[in-house]
Amino acid sequence: MRVFKGLTNLPKFKNAVMTIGTYDGVHVGHQVIIQRINELANEVNGESVLLTFDPHPKLVLHPNIDLKLISSIEEKISLFETFGLDNLVITPFSKDFASTEAEDYVRDILVKYFSPAVIVIGYDHKFGKGRKGDIHLLRELGPKYHFRVEEIPAQTIDEISVSSTKVRKALLDGDIQTANTMLAHPFSMTGIVIDGNKLGRTLGFPTANMRIDETHKLIPPDGVYAVWVELDGKRYKGALSIGRRPTILKHGELRVEVYILHFNREIYGEEIKVIFQDFIRKDMKFNSTDELIEQMEMDVEQIDELLDNP
Repeated sequence: MRVFKGLTNLPKFKNAVMTIGTYDGVHVGHQVIIQRINELANEVNGESVLLTFDPHPKLVLHPNIDLKLISSIEEKISLFETFGLDNLVITPFSKDFASTEAEDYVRDILVKYFSPAVIVIGYDHKFGKGRKGDIHLLRELGPKYHFRVEEIPAQTIDEISVSSTKVRKALLDGDIQTANTMLAHPFSMTGIVIDGNKLGRTLGFPTANMRIDETHKLIPPDGVYAVWVELDGKRYKGALSIGRRPTILKHGELRVEVYILHFNREIYGEEIKVIFQDFIRKDMKFNSTDELIEQMEMDVEQIDELLDNP
């Protein structure tokens, strides 16, 4: 997969079959669109192209909202490659960009830079100033600019239409299984292991404290989770804790830390990826450290067994 930053210095795409969108989470509906543009690209002896935006448009147009993103741009790039996309174009999103009239957007961006043979969009895709552009405008302009248009209907799971908003809600509710079903791949977070105050080690559970650098990355609610931990190309079982350690500290700051099962080496400064499998329990305050240790032992035993039988 080729990745291009911005619209300058783009190559001349051959019979481009393209789609456009933010693609947060790259959920099952997004995957259907990617699969379709790959299929059509093969049919017309062309190449698939996805145009996306960074930062997320809502963060630019509504800077005061607390939008949490399912995927960072780096995570999206990795997912797009997994699903066989030929070309990814990431263009900066700004208020000036958002003020482009819909028809100008088609002519001055889509046609000028991509000369698409086919444009494939989701059922609810809107574009241009005031989000006035839609499937009807594209179909109207298609003959003029020599492209055809295909619309992908909403994808449903158990009769519920899938959207990034619904995935976010499931994650923020701690409903990992529902989120992973809608994503059709497990939710994950990536971070650098930083030095902590080693409280876990004193309890017999040395944890890797994660620094999440993506400011708007969605972090699920406080609690304990069964995760896989990817490090140096290998995968380990993990018990992930998100919380403020109320049993130990009265006013602790939020920590994301993972106890890696059957693992014993220092990994400070290294990047790890945690892949969420299930929610185990809420974060809670215990009456003593002995009670906390007893619960942690049960958590680890449960997670060890769960990951043996996912």
